Amino acid sequence: MYKERGGAGGSSRSEILGGAIDRKRINDALNKKLEKSSTSTSRVFSSKDKTQLPNVESETDSEEGSDVSGSEGDDDDDDTSWISWFCNLRGNDFFCEVDEDYIQDDFNLCGLSGQVPYYEYALDLILDVESSNSEMFTEEQNELVESAAEMLYGLIHVRYILTTKGLAAMSEKYKKCDFGRCPRVFCCGQSCLPVGQSDIPRSSTVKIYCPKCQDISYPRSKFEDIDGAYFGTTFPHLFLMTNGNLKPQKPTQNYVPRIFGFKVHKP
Repeated sequence: MYKERGGAGGSSRSEILGGAIDRKRINDALNKKLEKSSTSTSRVFSSKDKTQLPNVESETDSEEGSDVSGSEGDDDDDDTSWISWFCNLRGNDFFCEVDEDYIQDDFNLCGLSGQVPYYEYALDLILDVESSNSEMFTEEQNELVESAAEMLYGLIHVRYILTTKGLAAMSEKYKKCDFGRCPRVFCCGQSCLPVGQSDIPRSSTVKIYCPKCQDISYPRSKFEDIDGAYFGTTFPHLFLMTNGNLKPQKPTQNYVPRIFGFKVHKP
């Protein structure tokens, strides 16, 4: 069942789904799902489709009757919310934890149901709401729900970080340089902010914006697969307008090309 997080050996949620999350593979599957036309035989399941999921054999009694000590070992994993679990995954350091109260307000989710397949299941997963039909999912459907939940969380995240609470959460990460530093020499290791080059999902990956030289660059490799739309084009600029005291002065030095000590004149 896609809601479970771990077993006696401390296995992660992704291990229960059949191995460590391969973000590219799962996203490729989701892309194919998004590209299928309405006449496709593999349709997206909405809330009204929940009762029509294909029948899959449930676990045997022997599997359900695993030793008690193993189930007790799950307590710590079960106490961790999906949001905390997701934000603590390697490569997800750019994300802050969105308040569940914000997610539970339908107004904040306006328009997202039409952008995300398996929307109802993805939302249930994010909010740790048990689904009566989750055990009926195939492995492929589990992967699609996981990827849809990641996409939905990202689209909620880009809205949340423009709120007062969201800006405050991202401010803490900025101060700790969680987003990385500018690679430019004369920026002297200036802390950067995440930014998207487009607000349309799956258009480009996230970049980092340096408030000192006001240019963008690629983040470290472990962040290279994150969708830039999960941070948007507005965030770093609104952040710096709101937190004027965190905006650095522009660099006073620029690199000067020289040949044998003489400046190279531009033609």
